[in-house]
Amino acid sequence: MQKYDELKQLLKEKKMWEPLTYLFFGGLTTVVNIVVYLLCRNFFGLYYQLANVISWAVSVLFAYFTNKIWVFEAKNTNRQEAWTSFAKFIFFRVLSLGLDMLCMYIMISVLTTGDFLAKIVTQIVVVLANYLFSKFWVFGDNRQ
Repeated sequence: MQKYDELKQLLKEKKMWEPLTYLFFGGLTTVVNIVVYLLCRNFFGLYYQLANVISWAVSVLFAYFTNKIWVFEAKNTNRQEAWTSFAKFIFFRVLSLGLDMLCMYIMISVLTTGDFLAKIVTQIVVVLANYLFSKFWVFGDNRQ
């Protein structure tokens, strides 16, 4: 545990801890999103837009807790702060859902790209947008 703490401190000093942990948990969030999407499409036979919304909702809940606890190490001093943080997170994730849906529509319906490739490309765009939203507007005031 001491080596972990030393590495964490070193990476924090170099301002690399947050981006690395975000990439790690963003990657896991993306995996959650894609797995749920594929289950909805291939197992349940849902329309791609509905599958996309369901996979978004599940991954947003996963992302909120991982971002709050491990990436931005946000501390809420009271229940009001916690709910405000959650509401801001949801607001910005709804914006990124719009971006997600628009990218999926353009890539699948306009450019006739396969839905799996479209999902992968779209997730890269969404992860980058979500990092900026979370860093500057969601958890920025509640960090250690």
